[in-house]
Amino acid sequence: MATIKSFTDLSQSKKLADILPLESADMCYLSDESLFPKINYNGMVFFNSEEEKPSTIIPCWSLASLLELLPKRLEIIDNVYKLSVYLYGLYYWNISNGNLCFESKDKDNLVDACYEMIEKLHKLNLL
Repeated sequence: MATIKSFTDLSQSKKLADILPLESADMCYLSDESLFPKINYNGMVFFNSEEEKPSTIIPCWSLASLLELLPKRLEIIDNVYKLSVYLYGLYYWNISNGNLCFESKDKDNLVDACYEMIEKLHKLNLL
């Protein structure tokens, strides 16, 4: 049985921090050694004590925030593409002829598919 991934891992988070606005992150890792991120409430992370505060805070994105950041429609020249989400895959389809434009499929989970799509769109200056 596949595990469910709910948020970006540490390496994905570091890469996305260079691509996405940091305020779009809804979670954060407390240090490079963290296995699980803390929830970020409107830019505020709550700590139990001063000792818990790390020297480094790395933004992290949940699946919900990644899906929210992806454009629902892309307009490229005279074509309009609509985002479709399927089990472990994301696709942009031409709404007039049904042709596929971009895809991120065959991932183990939707977080990885979103991450790959964000990288593709960023490289093409479409994000």
